[in-house]
Amino acid sequence: GAVEVSVRSPVACWFSAMLCCFGGSVLSSLMLAEPPVAFLAKGTNILLASSVWYLVFYCPQDVFYRCFAFLPLRLLVAGMKEVTRTWKITAGVAHADSHFKDAWLVMVAVGWARGAGSGLISNFEQLVRGVWKPETNELLKMSYPVKVTLIGAVLFTLQHSQYLPIARHNLVFSYTIFLVVSKVTMMLTRSSASPFAPFEAALGYMFFGLPKTPSKVKGEGSTSSNGSSVCDRSSEQPRNGVKKRQAKKTD
Repeated sequence: GAVEVSVRSPVACWFSAMLCCFGGSVLSSLMLAEPPVAFLAKGTNILLASSVWYLVFYCPQDVFYRCFAFLPLRLLVAGMKEVTRTWKITAGVAHADSHFKDAWLVMVAVGWARGAGSGLISNFEQLVRGVWKPETNELLKMSYPVKVTLIGAVLFTLQHSQYLPIARHNLVFSYTIFLVVSKVTMMLTRSSASPFAPFEAALGYMFFGLPKTPSKVKGEGSTSSNGSSVCDRSSEQPRNGVKKRQAKKTD
């Protein structure tokens, strides 16, 4: 259908990849009433991102992807990505302060958008690919990168406003080390659990009365090996029983 055509379209695939790479710049520019296409002026960055996109998706025999699937190389690239996340947050906070002096919320919002733009803009990126999954909205259920970027935006905003008694380079170093160590640990242990989960549960219980351990309702989200949910299987059992009884009556 139309969805398959849009997903397989090289143009849609390229534009989706550019949104993932430069989503922070696009989103922060929209928030500060600046041209959202300003990232296109940096031809070197566009060429580099386009080259990586082409090699990942269209390299013969997936050689490029297989090379970066090597665990040590994956860890190196993941660490470099977390380092750039810190740079993006600090740049976003400073850029927002140049437009709105000492506006805390603006600085936090722009720093958050600059550092986690690819996650926050994911719904629009899905529409570009012809996919719509509203349940994956990061504002409804934040992923770990979006959460840790928000915390970093708050910390760097406080430091930039001189309300956090720590030197900027010390905060950058400490925050970057935490990002790299936590990311590498999650990759090595193959765990997607957020390190902030215990604190989130305690704060949610303390301030909002949320249960510490959310109870999982049977049948919600649990699927069998063939993809059918428990509710579907339980609803199929009575139907099968009715069919058997009807077959007996006809016999």
